[in-house]
Amino acid sequence: MENIWGFWWLIFPLSGIIGGWIKGAQKWDEKRRRDKIELARIQYGQAGSHGPQAAAPPAPAGVSTAEIDRLLAEHTETERRWLDYELDVGKLIDFPVMTDMREPVTVDFHRAKQEVDRLRPEDPTELRNSELLDRYRDAVREFTLTFEIAEREARRRRATDFSPEERQSLERAKKLLALAEDGGATQAERQSAYKRATRELQGLIVLPQQTTDALEQRIAGALGSAPRRQER
Repeated sequence: MENIWGFWWLIFPLSGIIGGWIKGAQKWDEKRRRDKIELARIQYGQAGSHGPQAAAPPAPAGVSTAEIDRLLAEHTETERRWLDYELDVGKLIDFPVMTDMREPVTVDFHRAKQEVDRLRPEDPTELRNSELLDRYRDAVREFTLTFEIAEREARRRRATDFSPEERQSLERAKKLLALAEDGGATQAERQSAYKRATRELQGLIVLPQQTTDALEQRIAGALGSAPRRQER
């Protein structure tokens, strides 16, 4: 023991080294995540054939109104493309990766969406501040890119991760939901179809709250209840 305490002076340098290792590991993990996104950027490109073109860097002379408008438009267009999934249960059933938060590409997309929505000002003139514009530009690019990556992965895999029995349940749910929204069906038929569809999806796909709200609003009259007010 006396021999060990003879090296007490090593404790502080070693603690610094260990702390440095921990910080280094954290930085390496974040760098690895960024590298994956950058690799996908090279593989897939900034936007697909249906997406907006990447925003050009600002002119050296200062912030241009045209660039601000272009970034806002790109943000809006990518948001619209996401809503095509979020508000359509059938598409989410066909492409479940888009809402599966166990998937890294899906987590990256939703994280990017939260960030870009946070940085978008209510008053576009706030983006005349070059620092705010730089941050918003990066966020828009990340949002568009991660959406492209998630969508490509979702379309590549579709529902192949499910067993044959589970895929049959998903198909039944799609047909039942179509019946639930069919204005030609009776109220009893639509109500029964909606309940059966939710049972088919249970344990397979978790629908976003906004998806469920939109669906219930469309068939609220047939279900005999007012649509739920979405919490914000």
